[in-house]
Amino acid sequence: MIWIWIVPTPHPRADVAILEALEKKEGSWDSAPSLLSVSRNQVQRLMEEQRITLDGVPLKANTRLKKGGRVLLELPLPKPSSWIPENRPLEILYEDEHLLVVNKPQNLTVHPSTTQTEGTLVHILLHHIQDLSGMGGVLRPGIVHRIDKDTSGALVVTKTDAAHRKLTEDFAAHTIERVYWALCYGAPAASDKPTRIESWIGRNPKDRKKMSMKVKTGRKAITYYQPKMIFSHPSKSPFACWLEVTLETGRTHQVRVHLTGVHHSILGDPVYGTPTMHHPKWLALPENVRNAVKNLPGQALHARILGFEHPITRKKLRFEAEPPEAFQKVLNAATEACQK
Repeated sequence: MIWIWIVPTPHPRADVAILEALEKKEGSWDSAPSLLSVSRNQVQRLMEEQRITLDGVPLKANTRLKKGGRVLLELPLPKPSSWIPENRPLEILYEDEHLLVVNKPQNLTVHPSTTQTEGTLVHILLHHIQDLSGMGGVLRPGIVHRIDKDTSGALVVTKTDAAHRKLTEDFAAHTIERVYWALCYGAPAASDKPTRIESWIGRNPKDRKKMSMKVKTGRKAITYYQPKMIFSHPSKSPFACWLEVTLETGRTHQVRVHLTGVHHSILGDPVYGTPTMHHPKWLALPENVRNAVKNLPGQALHARILGFEHPITRKKLRFEAEPPEAFQKVLNAATEACQK
């Protein structure tokens, strides 16, 4: 696959500029991988392999880019025929000839990448389904949207290109209902209506593996949250809360970044705002809650509700995915701690 990009403004580092351009969907591909993502490490590796050029000359990571330069990136992708379907359990909430909805478990990456070619949801789907939509690209057949590896919950997958095309349009138009459950540190003030968070979200300039609200450029993100339950001991400040979070947009790590931004990072989140074992937020958790959090395979974040119009029949569909056992154990532990 070939990507071509004309540099719009000067930039001090080629690798950073190219990654930002890819994330903003600038430039053009010789095919249409609408959901394709390339990491900074991959960009630098492609440079080392001389697969990225500037006006025909191989680029280095720290090369300064001038306006008008023509960048060409060649991305070698594994062939679908090289993937081995994996016979593993899969909770299917709905299925017809056009699509299916699954309850993705934690600790499962949604789709393959150039660095992970086995053990993904796509590999499991290939065992259950003979044909997936090809419009997600070579690496992401049938994948219209995704949730983080360590987040569980409802996910829709398409079998036909027509279904994929229409659902992609619906996600872009923000007509999909997406509701998450999150168990978080502390608690916001009780409210009769959801609280709105609106910000830009982009790559953290100090850590490219993280996303951040404190960026000069990025994509607009809108989240609503409301407490379902607040956990506290009598006459003491809340130590945790159960939030219902509704997405208007769907940016990378959006829920995790926004909740951390309002000082209610998610329990078990290994990346955003997770206190150390000596942090007051961690110490404020009752011992039984701390033990339950330690057993989480990821953050206590679950895609609870997914609602949309069927891309072909236009019938309204709405699914509720049950949270995993580890999530429920943290919830039960917090409830029990309040009763002591």
